[in-house]
Order: sequence, then structure tokens, then C-alpha cells
Amino acid sequence: MKKPIFTGAATAIITPFTHDGVDFDKLASFCEFQISHHIDAIVVAGTTGESSTMPDGEHLAVIRHVVETVNGRVPVIAGTGSNDTRHAVELSQKACRFNIDGLLCVTPYYNKTTQEGLYRHFKAVHDQTDKPIILYNVPSRTNLNIDPETIIRLAELPRINGIKECHLEQTADVMVCCQDNLNIYTGEDPMILPMLSLGGRGVISVISNVVPDLTHEITAAWFSGDTGRAAQLQIQLTPLIRALFAEVSPIPVKAALNLMGMDIGECRMPLYGPSPATLARIESVLRDLDLIGDAR
Repeated sequence: MKKPIFTGAATAIITPFTHDGVDFDKLASFCEFQISHHIDAIVVAGTTGESSTMPDGEHLAVIRHVVETVNGRVPVIAGTGSNDTRHAVELSQKACRFNIDGLLCVTPYYNKTTQEGLYRHFKAVHDQTDKPIILYNVPSRTNLNIDPETIIRLAELPRINGIKECHLEQTADVMVCCQDNLNIYTGEDPMILPMLSLGGRGVISVISNVVPDLTHEITAAWFSGDTGRAAQLQIQLTPLIRALFAEVSPIPVKAALNLMGMDIGECRMPLYGPSPATLARIESVLRDLDLIGDAR
């Protein structure tokens, strides 16, 4: 059995940018907000963190700053994926120097590959680093799926610890074949409860940027046996989930945090701010949840 890097809710945190860099003070205070509101782990420099817009030096500086800020209070998982295997290996090796708890490695995108290529790509990162790895399967962004047979092969490698699975149709097949050899998390906020019901370990979440306490509570209620409370919370958060994915993430979640007074800045181009209609929708949902004007 592979011990999970975390169980429960991990936030794929945003990166607060300035006009010419990263607001490291704001990044630290945002980590404190997450920890004080009971999040179980932090994923830094993932898709929600806009890692694709970061040069390597900035990317690694963000990872290091989060590790130093968190200081072991919750696990920190660093996004180090790339569509270039050599780059993924080098970035992962450098991130491992910062005392991270694990790596999150996305499926290669754009140039794509075969299933054998996927296996060899992830195996290269595995063989040349010393931290547990969570695979990130998100076909909606990469247009490439890690097939169950490939996941099963990868799960045989000792440091392939888990998968952030966004192709939910294949989750049950992976569960049956891998069992305790792979820790499975959902990457889809609408599907936290269904994933837990299949034996998943939790969620790597976008909405927990805004409501870390409630996202944590869904998983905590489930694991404590209060399935009714878990279901109630999943349903309660559905309007927020829909609003925060009304446009490409992290556009809406950054807008929500700014409406809440966190002043975390805008997305980097080519991502642009939400439309007036989307912004009004987000504001309405935040008001319904008493998140605007609340001194959280």
C-alpha cells in the first residue's frame, strides 16, 4: 500500500501576480489563509497557478516561497509538468531541492504522444527524482488521455503515488486494477463526492481557493461517516462551482478572490478578466454564500 501524500482537500492555489512579477507577500498571506481555513494540502504552480506563463526561475521561486511559508504544516506538492520530457525532469529535480512533499506532473500537451511515450515520459521523471509523484490526467486541456492500462503500468513504479484524474469515466476501472497501489484524487470540483464514493483519497480543488474550509469539510464529513453532510455541502457549493468554471480557470476564481477583497491581481495574458455577465454571476453567488463583506 502506498501512503498518500495527503487525504482530503488540496488547493491548487492561484499565483498573485504584479505587473512585472509575483507578489510574494500576497502569496504568503494566501497560504496562511488556506492553512487557517483547514485545507489539507497545497498544490503550487499548477494550472490554476498559471505555471505555463512562468519562466523557470520564477516558477521555482514560487515553489520555494510556498514551501518556506508553509514550513511543514501541510504537505506541499509542486507542479513541474511539461510537454518536453527533459524539461519536466530538470524542473522536477530542481523543485525537489526545496523539501516539497511531492510532484504533480501533467500529461504532455500539444505535441502529444503515444501510450508508450506517456509511460516513458513519466518513468523518466520517476527515475531521475526522489519524491512521490501524482500524475495529472486532464484530457480537456491536453487532448490526450492516460489510458487505464498505462496508469496500471505506471502504478507499479514505487514513487508513482497517485493520480489527479479528470477523466472520470475510467476511474472505476483504475480503482479495480490498482487498488491500494495508487491514490486517486479528483481534479473536478463537481465530482468530489462521487470520487470519494469510489474510494478516492480526496480532491485537488479550484473552488477551495475561495472556500477552503467548506471543501475540506466535504471530505472530512465523508471520511467520518457523515455522508449526508458531505452530500449537502457538495450540493450547496454547486452554484459556486458552476460560476468559477463559467470561463477558463483561473479567470473566474481570481475575480472571486478580488471581489472578496484579497487583492490578488489579475491573470497573465493571454488569460483576460471575466465578462461583465460572468463577473455579475460570481458576485451573486458570493453574496448568497455570505462571502462578500465577511471578514474571513
